[in-house]
Amino acid sequence: MDNQHNDTILKIEGVTKVYPGVCALNDVSFEVKKGQVHALMGENGAGKSTLIKVISGAIHPEKGSIWIDGKSYEHLTPARAMELGIGVIYQEFNNVPSLSVTQNVFLGKRVGGRFMFDLKEMRRRTKEIFESLGVSIPVDAMVGNLSVAQQQIVEIARALSQNIKVLIMDEPSATLAIAEVRRLFDIILKLKKQGVTIIYISHRMEEVFELADSITILRDGCHVKTCPMEGMTRKEIIRAMVGRELVEDYPSRSTQIGPPVLEVEHLTGNGDTDISLTLHKGEVLGLAGLVGAGRTELAKVIYGVTHKESGTIKLKSEPVDFRAPRDALNAGVGYISENRKTEGVFLDFPISWNITISALRRYSKLSFTNKAALENVVKSMSDRFRIKAPTMEQLVRNLSGGNQQKVALAKVLALDTDVVIFDEPTRGIDVGVKQEIYQIINEMVERGISIIMISSEMEELIGMSDRIVVLHEGRITGELEKKDFDQQKILEYASGIQH
Repeated sequence: MDNQHNDTILKIEGVTKVYPGVCALNDVSFEVKKGQVHALMGENGAGKSTLIKVISGAIHPEKGSIWIDGKSYEHLTPARAMELGIGVIYQEFNNVPSLSVTQNVFLGKRVGGRFMFDLKEMRRRTKEIFESLGVSIPVDAMVGNLSVAQQQIVEIARALSQNIKVLIMDEPSATLAIAEVRRLFDIILKLKKQGVTIIYISHRMEEVFELADSITILRDGCHVKTCPMEGMTRKEIIRAMVGRELVEDYPSRSTQIGPPVLEVEHLTGNGDTDISLTLHKGEVLGLAGLVGAGRTELAKVIYGVTHKESGTIKLKSEPVDFRAPRDALNAGVGYISENRKTEGVFLDFPISWNITISALRRYSKLSFTNKAALENVVKSMSDRFRIKAPTMEQLVRNLSGGNQQKVALAKVLALDTDVVIFDEPTRGIDVGVKQEIYQIINEMVERGISIIMISSEMEELIGMSDRIVVLHEGRITGELEKKDFDQQKILEYASGIQH
């Protein structure tokens, strides 16, 4: 990595932020050097998101100061942070879909005279920014019509339309395909050459080793270490993040796989064509494929979100035709969506309400609800999933990403399920909570639950699956038994290369 830049662009000094019942940041201090890619890592709940908001002026700390280019600030506002050259690209983009690329790049900025915008000049500058990044996006296109990767580039261009010095990127590769990730990396390296400092937040260890010059690790709101990436190992980073040694990435299991539980035969619908697969009792069936391969689309047909056009679905040898997710849940089929914030949990309701909402009918008779039984369910599920919160009445919105995912799991498993479909179960989740999710999956399988797991992380699929089915453009292109798992072969199937 490049260590030639020794001047400090950003310094965090003694920053503390307290919320009711939790200290989000506790006397955090570290420095970031100019022109470097600086990784920020830590488990969910370590304080990364809070720190980003402090740096960008979205929240004010109780104590401490932020130094930018040698000047100290007790707190910032978002407008002041932008003036000082601080930009943030969050996981949830801030683009306006109904506006053009150019309008989004210069959103909130006036280019031209006092009473009118110089659209021609804005277009010219937008093209100039894209050229400097080595990308080509139509400047008059509606942002809502762009791909996720293109929308991300528009966000980057918006940051570059001001005098950007530090660009914070929060899980920028989480929703990108392999080729799009490579393009993102190219852009990051171009920005670095232009003297922009990147603070890169990711749970993907391989990305950090490829990109970062230095790293800061947080744990439980405290600063653990800041050091150069050179010489660091995966084990050292994990140990610093979780405070303990993780013995193995994927826990082993010795469950006996049983008879078929779910059979899909010649299924067509929601963009998929002629899909046939079988899921056995106590099995983890992995679904592999590139973004847009049809994996989530298949899950939504099975779960009744979208209706099939033809073909059959059998549950325990009996044909089923779920017209809505409620039908699937009542039959013992659960689905954990890849988008937990909009489809997995109700953010503005308490943990307890989220856990019991699906099972409410089971514990109600006429207009009476068995509150004691519901409280037992909440206690049982919160203990089983080790949900970290001061109280089960806390709003899910205020939980870390890992704990939100645990609530989504508990919500589905509060019902007796025979089949659970996991769509990207560990996306945006730190390595420590990943281990917990993997252990939960193993416990489910040992209890006889069957699992379909969709994941874009190849190592995860290979490490957790008993069999893998690969999709490409809505069709199955390959199937592999555990003894035949091979990353290259899976990628070839996912790219449509037939064997």
